[in-house]
Amino acid sequence: MTEAHIFALGLALACLAGVRAYFTVFGVGLAGLMGWVDLPSALEVTTSPWVMGTAGALAVVEFAADKIPGVDSGWDLLQTLARIPAGAFLAAATLSDDGQLSGGALAVGGGAALGTHLLKSGTRALINASPEPVSNWTASASEDTAALAAISLVFVYPWAALALLLGVLLAGALFVAWLARWVWRLSGRAAAGR
Repeated sequence: MTEAHIFALGLALACLAGVRAYFTVFGVGLAGLMGWVDLPSALEVTTSPWVMGTAGALAVVEFAADKIPGVDSGWDLLQTLARIPAGAFLAAATLSDDGQLSGGALAVGGGAALGTHLLKSGTRALINASPEPVSNWTASASEDTAALAAISLVFVYPWAALALLLGVLLAGALFVAWLARWVWRLSGRAAAGR
């Protein structure tokens, strides 16, 4: 892989960790354990049975918690403590040849994870303002699908995975803008009706 591909891979993993950190760590560990990819030395820790077991169990918990309106926002708030450091580690470990994690790579990965995490949690907070649960389930299923597609693509086509993640982020940002406008109009009409 070229340096550009490795950079795209690290950035894509960091972005993905901002949405589904446990699933991403589990996917990286599984890919390394099965021999689908040669992991950099700093990422080999993800192939540990303890890391994979913990990440897999927490991914299942996250999958369930993410479907319940209100619980998902609380989960997102709690996961701020996991997603950003996980994204920073995944990016820095991917970009590290010798296992030494550089501060710049940690900052880039943390920033990418923070961006996707804020978009995800902000979108979910707005969606939870809607009284019906279908929009919440749709958003969660979309995130699950994008995460599965991205982790499948990330090692083979890192640029495509990064483009997919950024496309989902853009679509999410546009949806949030539309939803915020809609909620603003509804609250304005409700206030005018009083």
